[in-house]
Amino acid sequence: MIKIGLTGGIGVGKTYVAKIFQKLGIPVFNSDKHAKLCLMNDLNLKKNIENQFGKDIYFNGVLQRKRLAEIVFNDTDALTKLNILVHPVVKKSFGLWCQKQKTNLIIKEAAILFESNSEKDLDFVICVSAPYDERIRRLKERDRCSENDIKQRMSQQMDEDEKQKLSNFIITNDSKQLVLPQIINIIKEIE
Repeated sequence: MIKIGLTGGIGVGKTYVAKIFQKLGIPVFNSDKHAKLCLMNDLNLKKNIENQFGKDIYFNGVLQRKRLAEIVFNDTDALTKLNILVHPVVKKSFGLWCQKQKTNLIIKEAAILFESNSEKDLDFVICVSAPYDERIRRLKERDRCSENDIKQRMSQQMDEDEKQKLSNFIITNDSKQLVLPQIINIIKEIE
């Protein structure tokens, strides 16, 4: 099985690109989605999160996402501690998911692929790229948040140029170039 990472900064269109892979019949593991599931269902992880961030981080068993985001996006150490707790659980979930797949090619979508050292378990990495202004516009539209909030979140992620240097392939998602031909060329090169 060939395992491909799909990464890129917030607002580049990773999910859009992942959906195209799925339509081509290639299974996609969404790390963010699985992390959220683990944060809700993994009792050991929930206990560790409460110990780290306080009992009130869960209310009636439901993670207070907004409160957690306020903490971790304003404190680099808190974000690091959260990632240290969550990443091993998501890695285990990815391993179990891979065992269930029946294809020779899978995608692992993860915004912080390199930051979590997840690329070490993969054969190739694709970085989705988009112009800075386009990313800001998309995020304002999608999340309905301020430009300052968006820039704060962006500052917590690895620099886009650095991600591209560490990747095997780059997909440009700038609303000008077609994405599908880029994906098809990458698949041909990998297989």
